[in-house]
Amino acid sequence: MNMNKRSWIAVGFAVVAGAGWPLLDVAAAQTLPPAAPVHNLSEIKPLFGAPNLNPTSRGRTAHIMPTVQGARALAKARALAPFAGGPLVYHAGGSIMQRAKLYAIFWIPAALQNGGSTGMPVAYQNLQTKLLADYTANGIDNNNTQYYQIIGPTTYIQNAAGVILNNGLAGFAVDNAPYPASGCFDTATPGNCITDAQIQAEIQRVMALKGWTSGPNKMFLLYTSSGEGSCFDAGGTSCAYTDYCAYHGFIGTSPPIIYANMPFGNLSVCAAGQPSPNGDAVADSVTSTASHEITEAITDPFLNAWFTAQGYEIGDLCAYNYGTNTWDTGAANELWNGNFYEVQQEFDNHAGGCVQLGP
Repeated sequence: MNMNKRSWIAVGFAVVAGAGWPLLDVAAAQTLPPAAPVHNLSEIKPLFGAPNLNPTSRGRTAHIMPTVQGARALAKARALAPFAGGPLVYHAGGSIMQRAKLYAIFWIPAALQNGGSTGMPVAYQNLQTKLLADYTANGIDNNNTQYYQIIGPTTYIQNAAGVILNNGLAGFAVDNAPYPASGCFDTATPGNCITDAQIQAEIQRVMALKGWTSGPNKMFLLYTSSGEGSCFDAGGTSCAYTDYCAYHGFIGTSPPIIYANMPFGNLSVCAAGQPSPNGDAVADSVTSTASHEITEAITDPFLNAWFTAQGYEIGDLCAYNYGTNTWDTGAANELWNGNFYEVQQEFDNHAGGCVQLGP
């Protein structure tokens, strides 16, 4: 017998009505209004004890990659909650990025807002652009191809070499313009903090300078320099290095701008002791963070497509989980286009767990 919870309770009362219990109207009980459907991540509350992965302010929502400590709290909360793992669920009407054209913006002023020194080594920049060029048509991106959208005909995520589908690195820019006045305060980088609104403004400014246009298959990753922090809003809602290591979201232009905020790497809170295949631990840790954000944006660019019933995206279920290091004498878990990387695994609905290579 297929009964929902309300129906079963109503029938139970009806059976014992002769013993003096009031007879409930079973038909009425079965027609009680269902719980309101979830349309996007902003409507989901975090599990007890888990970090809020979906900060919202002034009508804007982002989806964060938590720090190592936050990911541990998330895993603990999931362990205490039934059915808090996968699978990822498609939410009707949600969009995916069928292809992925990736743009990098490296924002490297001469100094921080408080006059402190800052920088971003060229090797750091080169490794990030290399990742964006290599990401498509390789291990993690193979896993993305099982996810789809139903907007008209069913459309799956595609991956292939850049010349075939115009995927991968589409452009990059180095911007030496000063940071704006600190718009927020956080304990990790006091006095040197930019808000999501300031991040969005910088992305749009560089896009205009470069002649880049937005689109449903384009993503813009803004990398900030050492010592610069960020918070989602001026009130300190969700901040870099205390709450997140990066996040993705979108700007509601027409067409929308899909983007990621990529703070400078911080090994103390944004790495879990993984090896460094490229001899630069900070830069290598950020390649994993970038892979996390790209993968989540491809499967859930507008925060309304693929996530679990508890509001976890494809990367959250596998954060800081690297799998087996089978490359570069144990220093890397991925070999893409002849380049070694150490990036976190992603969730595979077919396998029901975290994988390095998709179906």
